[in-house]
Amino acid sequence: QVQLEESGGGSVQAGGSLTLSCVASEYVPYMGWFRQAPGKEREGVAAMAHSPNTKYADSAEGRFTISRDIGKNTRFLPMNNLIPEDTGVYYCAAGRMWTSGIPTPREFDYWGQGTQVTVSS
Repeated sequence: QVQLEESGGGSVQAGGSLTLSCVASEYVPYMGWFRQAPGKEREGVAAMAHSPNTKYADSAEGRFTISRDIGKNTRFLPMNNLIPEDTGVYYCAAGRMWTSGIPTPREFDYWGQGTQVTVSS
């Protein structure tokens, strides 16, 4: 069972930045980031394959950048120019079935516990 641990959430004002990190207990080829706002479904934000193949949701394009440290099984999500609509619980996910599009929850088998991101106006 792959274990994922996120860190880096917090509270910022609009226009600020945060970087989320996710450490996996073992190598998994595909890793993604999702978020869930209160009362809304979990939505994909970004995903990355073991090769530098990345995909972003339209809302994240140009502001978020998914990256990796292969040797440490760690993925990062620097988030810049945050807006209040980015508020939610962010989840790291890992799996072997991602199809290279905007990530969907059903493509990922393993999930972290989530970290809260709050952006105030």
